[in-house]
Amino acid sequence: MSALAAQVAAFLAARDAGAVDAAILQPAEPFLDMAGEDLRRRIFLTESETGETLCLRPEWTIPVCLDHIASQAGTPRRYSYCGEVFRQQRAGAVEFLQAGIEDLGETDTASADARSLADAHALVQTVLPDQSVAITLGDQAVFEEVLTALGLPRGWRRRLVRAFGSPDQLSAALEDIANPVKRGILAEEAGEQIAQSDEETIATLLRGEMESAGFSPSAGRTPEDIAHRLLEKASLASLRLPAAELRALRIFLSVKVSLERATDALYAFGRGAGITLDGAVEGFARRSDALREHGLTLAEIRYDAAFGRPLDYYTGLVFEIATADGERPLIGGGRYDRLLTLLGAADPIPGVGFSAWLDRIEAARGGAA
Repeated sequence: MSALAAQVAAFLAARDAGAVDAAILQPAEPFLDMAGEDLRRRIFLTESETGETLCLRPEWTIPVCLDHIASQAGTPRRYSYCGEVFRQQRAGAVEFLQAGIEDLGETDTASADARSLADAHALVQTVLPDQSVAITLGDQAVFEEVLTALGLPRGWRRRLVRAFGSPDQLSAALEDIANPVKRGILAEEAGEQIAQSDEETIATLLRGEMESAGFSPSAGRTPEDIAHRLLEKASLASLRLPAAELRALRIFLSVKVSLERATDALYAFGRGAGITLDGAVEGFARRSDALREHGLTLAEIRYDAAFGRPLDYYTGLVFEIATADGERPLIGGGRYDRLLTLLGAADPIPGVGFSAWLDRIEAARGGAA
């Protein structure tokens, strides 16, 4: 174990989070279904002797959650980890160490969110004591509440939520909303054929085509998922968002202020747009108060309304910590309240956590990864 890994492991052991391990070979399906397009492109896939699609562990949150469900452990419970993950197409080594904490089952979400960000900040201070850092915070729950309050159709809300965390995808989605005639999502003839078919029929046709071409349906998007997306795109092809709502959405996404000013800025946006944002913004304000209680300076944290992280399972808080002059984050994290249910938990279990990239931290310390 490197000196940095040992230092990080000691820090995690002192945070009341039990150390866990997980197999390096993981079932691929949970990652392909829930982790997001960016991570899906980077996964190392293989196959078991029985034909099950497996992958080298690409991150820790899903394995920790799966192990928690399998163990039938009670909650609340905090887990820590420090171990290898594997990703293709990466700036840096494809095998590297990731460490972090997953906080499962704490029902006081504002307090749990604040503790997660405070722990992440304390970790950076411990391993990089002489460097200033930049903290960026977003909130997917606020974004989703804005979409609902503006009256966007469910299909467009789904697409925008999926794009949250990817600036290019979000920009493309907004452009499609603004210019429905120019979308070109589907060729006209194909779009009409799809719109006139049901999801089961399309999925059956796709499955046959994939099998004929030698593609395994378990190696990526399933035929059912593709069929659902095609029908969704066909239904959206003729929808246009009214100019006032589109303008309000763009104004919201342009909000970038210190966290100290963010709650007031969100309420001001709501008043200007003629919408009510009480639910998510009240939770946002409680979390900010809890962060202050943990000793963080809100004026030094940047709230960016358009900021998300490229993992599909986030539902609320999202954040990243980087060195003040760095482009790549050292730590990223957020809230994922739906993930454990999707992974098979019998009852809803809220969750929040963060991961640190130890090779990036090592580079910031001036050492070799």
